[in-house]
Amino acid sequence: MFHRVLTISTAVVLLAFAVACTNKKVQNPLANLGSKQPDKVLFDRAMDAMKHNKFDVARLSLQTLINTYPDSEFVARAKLAVGDSWYAEGGTAALQQAEIEYKDFITFFPNMPEAAEAQLKIANIHFQQMEKPDRDFTHAMRAEDEYRQLILQYPDSKLVPMAKERLREVQEVLAEREFRIGRFYYLRQSFPAAIARLQDVSQSYPLYSQSDEALFMLGQCYEGEINAIRLGRLNETAKGKLIADFTRDAAQAYDKILTRYPVMGRAADARKRLEALRQSIPTATPQAIAQNKAEEASRREAGMFGRMMGNFTRHPEMAEAARVGEPSLVDSKPTSATDVVREAGRALMDGNAGGKGTNAVSVESVQPGATPPPNQPVPRSDSPNATPAPAPSDSTGAGAGTAAAPANAPAPAATTDSNTSGIEDLTTSAGSSAQSTTAPAQPAANGQPATSDGLTTPAQAPSQINDAAGSADKSAQSADAQKLQNSTDQGSSSSNKKKKKKHKLVPF
Repeated sequence: MFHRVLTISTAVVLLAFAVACTNKKVQNPLANLGSKQPDKVLFDRAMDAMKHNKFDVARLSLQTLINTYPDSEFVARAKLAVGDSWYAEGGTAALQQAEIEYKDFITFFPNMPEAAEAQLKIANIHFQQMEKPDRDFTHAMRAEDEYRQLILQYPDSKLVPMAKERLREVQEVLAEREFRIGRFYYLRQSFPAAIARLQDVSQSYPLYSQSDEALFMLGQCYEGEINAIRLGRLNETAKGKLIADFTRDAAQAYDKILTRYPVMGRAADARKRLEALRQSIPTATPQAIAQNKAEEASRREAGMFGRMMGNFTRHPEMAEAARVGEPSLVDSKPTSATDVVREAGRALMDGNAGGKGTNAVSVESVQPGATPPPNQPVPRSDSPNATPAPAPSDSTGAGAGTAAAPANAPAPAATTDSNTSGIEDLTTSAGSSAQSTTAPAQPAANGQPATSDGLTTPAQAPSQINDAAGSADKSAQSADAQKLQNSTDQGSSSSNKKKKKKHKLVPF
């Protein structure tokens, strides 16, 4: 019996072996998912190296995969892994290189789900390098832009809630920076600069933890401008216009506290200021109250240990950032102190229009074919209405206080006045004498003669008479002096020529 069972089992084994030999199938090793393909081998080797913090070895394997197998299904994952290796290595230079690799991945593979992950890591790079509000804010601005780009470009990604949470924290830091600068200007009563900063805080960062304080300070700045206008030297029309504008702006700031942040600390103070300004007091809606309560409940407070350690780190404290609400995705129009001053100046000009301080320019029009009116004469210093110029004086005192002749007086005869012009003029008629023509003098208070303009003259003015003989003698003397001068000039010029020849340089 035993031998019969053994024989049957042996026959079954032989039959199975024969069937297997007759039905042979060729199996492709590349079709097996667990097969060792060359590109997959390189990728697995790189991932293993990254687990052991061997980032250089991992990048070498990944670059070999990308360059050798450009059509492989692992190329996209390899390019993303290169950025991950730089990101995991850390350091300023490594993070910059990681950002470059992530941007390249987004450029080559914008439609892959991993593109949103690459964008999130770019934003996280700048988020990790953020500094306190009173220090450099470059990375905070870059982080805000990158998180916004992720939310806008990939709205269906599962990473959007995380990006919004980080964006609220970044905007808390940026709002704190603007608030501190605005408070600095407010304490120094530089109200236009403070208004510009505080307006940016209220418009760009509605989830800021001190939004009510910023709005209340903004209203105080407008009231400070009102007090300065009341003490200024302006006409009443311009004052009334400016005071009305600033009162309206202050009321708007206080209204926003009561309608948008009704449960925060400055709501009661805003109500009192509106009553003092005799403005209507608004009432917050139940939706606004519920929203503000949720925002305040989501904030956290930094513990004592956190505040103590904050003095030894450069990273900002973001515990007071809101955890609910939609962060602003678009920047509002920035306001500058110049814009605030220009707006006040425009209102001032509108108030002055039609009054004494009007800046309107009138234009004289001429009808076609009509003769234009004659031009007015150019004002001259010798006109009757002009102020007389003082006469020159010399060492002897002659000519001091000599009055100028009127413009309509007849021309005087040629005279020789060496004290005034230094040039001697000859008369045309021989033997005749001419004296200087002056206006009739009036007696002065001190007994000396005075001219028509009230200036006193010396008691005895030296008479100056020129005749033909004396003029001829003087002309002869002048001719002799001229000849002597010419001979002297020739001698000096010849000596100069000799000197020049004597010192002439010989070129090389």
